[in-house]
Amino acid sequence: MNISVLGCGRWGTFHAWHADHIGHRVMLWGRPGSAHLKELMETHKNEYLTLPESVALTSDLMAAVTFADTIIISISSQSLRSFGRELRALPISLKGKSFVLCMKGLEMDTGKRLSVVLSEEIGEDADIAVWVGPGHVEDFMRGIPNCMIIASKKDELTKKLVDTFKSPLIRFYYGTDLLGTEIGAAAKNVIGLAAGMLDGVGYASLKGALMARGTHELSCLVGAMGGDPMTIYGLSHLGDYEATLFSAHSNNRRYGENLMRGIKSTKLAEGVPTSEALVNLAKKYDVELPISNTVNQIVCHGKDAKEALFDLFLRPTKSE
Repeated sequence: MNISVLGCGRWGTFHAWHADHIGHRVMLWGRPGSAHLKELMETHKNEYLTLPESVALTSDLMAAVTFADTIIISISSQSLRSFGRELRALPISLKGKSFVLCMKGLEMDTGKRLSVVLSEEIGEDADIAVWVGPGHVEDFMRGIPNCMIIASKKDELTKKLVDTFKSPLIRFYYGTDLLGTEIGAAAKNVIGLAAGMLDGVGYASLKGALMARGTHELSCLVGAMGGDPMTIYGLSHLGDYEATLFSAHSNNRRYGENLMRGIKSTKLAEGVPTSEALVNLAKKYDVELPISNTVNQIVCHGKDAKEALFDLFLRPTKSE
């Protein structure tokens, strides 16, 4: 099968490597002028992995979309709407193509899930799925397996994609709650920011409380939005906590820790705009999200982090 991967950052290059590794023909796209693409074209590798020569590299979006009927998108979540417009403007039909969002986030201004954003731009009837869950590229490249989840609104599409991408390295589960899966995957990055902050101020022993209360508040949000609250306790959220709250590879955890230590982060932390989206959703659905709100006040509005974290975990006594 032909697979195109749109986006050549850490995860995009991994998905291209993985698809090639399990026998698919792969084309990897990056924007013209992308430093990541330039490095790959010159060396066929980046700081995470080496791509085999069989993976075609291109900056031609038309060529990449034409090449395959299964298209992985791995870009910044806040760029998805404008990117969807670029896809829609291509002089070819997108019907019959399956789009797999390998990214975690919510549109900051609207709080909309990424599958909704893309469907609004390329067509409500488009075949769109999400591929999320625990794992780090660094671990996968060492041969360490993990479990992940693919979810969509169509069971047939979900099963087709699982069959397409399953391997000894990744065991997939079928996602049956697209809403909860997307909210959980996005929100775990916000909890990761909080975990990094706790590391940065020497409060790491509070991570247990963070995990317990984080899952609780987000399950309430998913339920209020019409999803299954139990989805938060699955792979897309709680299952990803080890990789997000504890791992040295986690960009969001590292961002939170660096913030506390006055160190500027250079890696993308999707939890920052997601925290803004969650605060807006909490207001819309009348749900209390104390952890998400505290993180948002710190990373987006400059509130003193140590004071805010202290207030968060020593709030007035209440029933669990």
